[in-house]
Amino acid sequence: MLSALALAALVFSRPRLHTSLERHGPGSRVHQLLRVVDAVIAVLDVITLATIGAAAIAITLSREGPEALFTPESVRVWVMEHGFLILLIVAIAYLVYRLLRSALPNIVESSMSSRGKSRRAREDLSRRVQTLSGALATVAAIVIVLAAAFMVLSEIGVDVTPLLATAGVAGIAIGFGAQSLIKDMVNGLFILLEDQYNKGDVVKVAGITGVVEDVALKRTILRDLDGIVHSIPNGEITTASNYTKQYARVNLDVPVAYGEDLDHSINVINRVGQEMAKDPAWAPKIRSAPQSLGVNKFGDSGVEIKVLGDTKPMMQWEVSREFRLRIKKAFDQEGIEIPWPHVKLYHGERAPRPRVICPSCNYGNSQGSKFCAQCGAPLEKTLPPDNA
Repeated sequence: MLSALALAALVFSRPRLHTSLERHGPGSRVHQLLRVVDAVIAVLDVITLATIGAAAIAITLSREGPEALFTPESVRVWVMEHGFLILLIVAIAYLVYRLLRSALPNIVESSMSSRGKSRRAREDLSRRVQTLSGALATVAAIVIVLAAAFMVLSEIGVDVTPLLATAGVAGIAIGFGAQSLIKDMVNGLFILLEDQYNKGDVVKVAGITGVVEDVALKRTILRDLDGIVHSIPNGEITTASNYTKQYARVNLDVPVAYGEDLDHSINVINRVGQEMAKDPAWAPKIRSAPQSLGVNKFGDSGVEIKVLGDTKPMMQWEVSREFRLRIKKAFDQEGIEIPWPHVKLYHGERAPRPRVICPSCNYGNSQGSKFCAQCGAPLEKTLPPDNA
């Protein structure tokens, strides 16, 4: 008991020591001191755990005696009385885990359907069942392993009551030292219970957007568009944006030049949306045809027309790309200009240049002339015109 309390004190004091030392500011000395403190605490942790283990072994040996444990007869009797039972416990635990792992998807799916979620899209339901069954299988594995371990310890003669008390104190100590882990698991539990996102969804969490590859109590794994896998602790997730929850939406701004007829342009946009929604290749992906909501903005180069339409989950990007392609082709056929940035340079009115006046005929020659262009007389002086 004292050893367990000592372990709790060591685990609890470690973050406080780090905080107090880091207040002195960064530096090589502080870093070295932190390393020394970590090493000392690690050594004390090992010593304390070894003491707890030695105490457990001493309790076992004190009941039956060391000479009674290692004789051939005692080994045979122990195997006959306890060995087969231990193997049976392990086998039953493994079978129970396998049965739960195979039955959990059906149990979860039936429970969700019984709660009025049978109308949900089949793809969403499948992802939800996969996510919940995976998390529940992990929890079930932990519970089964712990239960089997305590049953085995009890069968070999170890009193599990002190171990349970020690585990409780050690759990409290670990809880103080691993608050971030507890935060991750609690937040992950709420993510699963509230159905914020599931495997296969496209989400944005902790500033990262990608496809959810796995959701557990501790972390969420995303794969972004570049193929990079991100492992995000659930405790860092404060806002989760799900792009594929039940349905998705096409949200576009179609630019049109200022000189075009806006009513005609809107009619062309709506026509393209209706044609795409009736296309057999795209109709299964579209829930409501993309259509114009009117003028959204006066841009620098043209007028922007807002277009919205609902699609099946994860289909919004594919539908948006096809819609842009069809809009470009339709605008080209109708002669509707899609604007791009234009720049006009204005130099102002050019000022008249000084003229060279001929002294003989008063003809105004261009600047730099040496002979008059009308009479051929040499030019002796340069005079500006009257309106210069």
